[in-house]
Amino acid sequence: MLKSQQELSFYNPTNLKSYNLDQTMRYQLNVLENLDRITRIHSENVANLTCRICEYLHASKSFTLLCTMSAYMHDIGKAFIPYEILTKPTRLTDEEYEVMKTHTTIGYNMCMKDPKLRPYAAGALYHHECLDGSGYPNGLTEKDIPYFAQIIHIADIYDAIVTKRQYTTHVNISETLRLLIKESEPSRQSIALDTLSTDSKVGKINGKVLNVLFKVVIDDTLYEISGTMEYVKYIKEQLKRLYKIRKFDEKSHNSKHKSEYYTEYMKLLFENGENAENYINVISEYEEALKDKEDLIQKLYKEINIIKQLKAR
Repeated sequence: MLKSQQELSFYNPTNLKSYNLDQTMRYQLNVLENLDRITRIHSENVANLTCRICEYLHASKSFTLLCTMSAYMHDIGKAFIPYEILTKPTRLTDEEYEVMKTHTTIGYNMCMKDPKLRPYAAGALYHHECLDGSGYPNGLTEKDIPYFAQIIHIADIYDAIVTKRQYTTHVNISETLRLLIKESEPSRQSIALDTLSTDSKVGKINGKVLNVLFKVVIDDTLYEISGTMEYVKYIKEQLKRLYKIRKFDEKSHNSKHKSEYYTEYMKLLFENGENAENYINVISEYEEALKDKEDLIQKLYKEINIIKQLKAR
């Protein structure tokens, strides 16, 4: 029967794996086991993105490791957020949102109490702060938000949207990137000066870092293309074998003397539950899958061309 494509990770893990996580870092990563599965996976994804953004920014290895580990730890405070709030599928009430926001200060306090986690406390505290002062918990502005927290913030938002929209492919991922571009642009809403001090020329997130994220997303899209191409190669190999079976089947029906020979040869070529009664259907399934995957590859290349045109200010 038709073998489905092995599910690809949405993010290319290659760059992240190039950093050896020594025993100290393994201790920090083990802390993530206290998180629910969805938050833990999100934390790993944000760390992946953060690490690769840092590499495109040509950051030092020490800064990249600080950013990456801080990204792993950024949501550690969610371990103490009530489960019904953390997993609520609908919009949080104002009261619930206030509780959710406390994960930043809870995470900060957790890290500060543990000497091995203390270097990453700022990531937990600042990853929801916005450059225009509209973030939390302290409403800081650009000059007061650590640069590594600005990087984590963008990776955090991007993965949150990807997860919420349940992306399994990078087709139409440019729609999400356009949303982030809007977040990098200054708000057009008038804000009372006694309520919030803000620079009207600054958006919520760092445009320079966002432009680097675009490059990371292109890499991930190319990674998906590569995996899809491998599956296309596999499909073509299977079709070549199945077409040979069909050819022998046709000869067995047209030959009076060698039909048994052709039938036996067909049996040697069958795989995975295939037989003379169902192989034609298997061919159809593979041909349909081939068309779908080749169409997907074309759509992904178009998506890359769209992303290359995007630019945050």
